[in-house]
Amino acid sequence: MTNSFSSLEVIQLNAAYGESKVLFDINFKVFPNEIVACVGRNGSGKTTLLKSISGFIKLSSGEVNIPNHNLVGLHPFQIAQLGVKYVPQDKKVFSDLTVRENLELGSYASKDYNWEPVFNYFPKLKLLLDRKAGFLSGGERQMLMIGRAILGAPKLLLIDEPTEGLAPSIVTHLRHVFTELSKKTSIVIVEQNLPLICALANRVYAIREGRIVAELTTPDEITPNVCEPYL
Repeated sequence: MTNSFSSLEVIQLNAAYGESKVLFDINFKVFPNEIVACVGRNGSGKTTLLKSISGFIKLSSGEVNIPNHNLVGLHPFQIAQLGVKYVPQDKKVFSDLTVRENLELGSYASKDYNWEPVFNYFPKLKLLLDRKAGFLSGGERQMLMIGRAILGAPKLLLIDEPTEGLAPSIVTHLRHVFTELSKKTSIVIVEQNLPLICALANRVYAIREGRIVAELTTPDEITPNVCEPYL
């Protein structure tokens, strides 16, 4: 079981899709208020790792621990209730529902009906409450997904490719949001935007063909030049 000083501890995690093994003996920790980034080429296993932690993929073996809880075998909704929220890459929202209704679903699941923190991070959502989510831009959908995820004050956010396809102004805003969120929660972020990662991350894990091949921990290491060969 993870010690009281870490928000997440992954031990010898192995995962597969059917007969195809994807992750091999993954070990890493995330500490309170830390932003940890995972970098690697497409298909290296980064998304599978986040899905394995959040319960969407059954592990072949290994442990996934948060303080006082082992997450292995739990359903995704149970893991979310324990304060581990997953924001997937696909930017899918409930398109036929309004922004308000999307947030209401997040509130129902988390029992948190205070939306002011969401609007503090994303003031634009307050102006879009009555718009159908299907008519939102990619950046607005990403705001809504992160806004829903932070309801219930999660202890750990797992965020997959949040800036993919977004305008530079939105990326800059998300950088500020992630910095502020890390004062209250730990974050694991999968991202290809190396300047963003290197500005945000306290630690970077490089994944290649389902294995962690490097752990970067110092400002001298967490630079685009050092990270680029892993992409």
